[in-house]
Amino acid sequence: MSSPSAQAPSPLRVAAAHALLVVACAVVLYPVLWVLKMALTPSQAFSMDPSPFPTTVSLQNFRDVLGTVDAYGEALFWRQLANSVIVALVTSALGVGLSCTAAYAMSRMRFFGREASMQAFLITQMFPGVVMLIPLYILLDTLGLLDSLLGLALVYSTTSIPFCTWNLKGYFDTIPRELEEAALMDGADRWTTFTTIVLPLARPALAVTALFSFMTAWNEFILAATLMSDERAYTLPVVLQKYVGDFSTEWGRFAAGAVLVSIPVMALFFLLQKQLVDGLTAGGVKG
Repeated sequence: MSSPSAQAPSPLRVAAAHALLVVACAVVLYPVLWVLKMALTPSQAFSMDPSPFPTTVSLQNFRDVLGTVDAYGEALFWRQLANSVIVALVTSALGVGLSCTAAYAMSRMRFFGREASMQAFLITQMFPGVVMLIPLYILLDTLGLLDSLLGLALVYSTTSIPFCTWNLKGYFDTIPRELEEAALMDGADRWTTFTTIVLPLARPALAVTALFSFMTAWNEFILAATLMSDERAYTLPVVLQKYVGDFSTEWGRFAAGAVLVSIPVMALFFLLQKQLVDGLTAGGVKG
């Protein structure tokens, strides 16, 4: 006979669990449906109707956002979309690329100042980026990098690298040292073991770290709005803020823009979901 703990749950318990999950999904999805409703409603007014479904469906708000042009008649939204993509990709590349070697050194090597360096990285994460806004602005102005996508990416990297280093260092600690020692015994050097053994095994952590760096640069507003004064250099969060005026707000276009801004991040989550699950759960189970 099977033990009571191995028996299937009762139908009542299963029904209660499913009902709870349905309620939780409804609570989570309601704000999303509300944004979609405003985006699909051909009006700029804020609807007080609690229903999350639009009574009239129109794509006019999306056409208005996608069809935005500058003073020269050139497509503005697509240029700003390219700005966001470039800045986010460069930030991810710099954050992950520079953090890999730093995290590996912190994980595998013992040297003077190692613990102090890790603590210093952690301390930098305690302060928001806006605290460094004035010195960063002066520095970029001196270097001639204001209104520059490269300058903005470098600023984002200053906050991305400490996080990436801590995240990757924790994952590198879970990789058995015996694998590298065996490769060293076979004649491989440290760089070969790092690139051919450690990095392939750390692919889930690299995916998680790259995605979080990408999202940080993709969603950041305050630094981009301060360091960029030319609308042709704006990133998408700054563009969305322009729909919010002092005396009125274009809610329909704002919601349509928010939906468009969310699509690339959602696509990345779907593409990297396996690596994300592996990376976020790494170290949770010890064999």
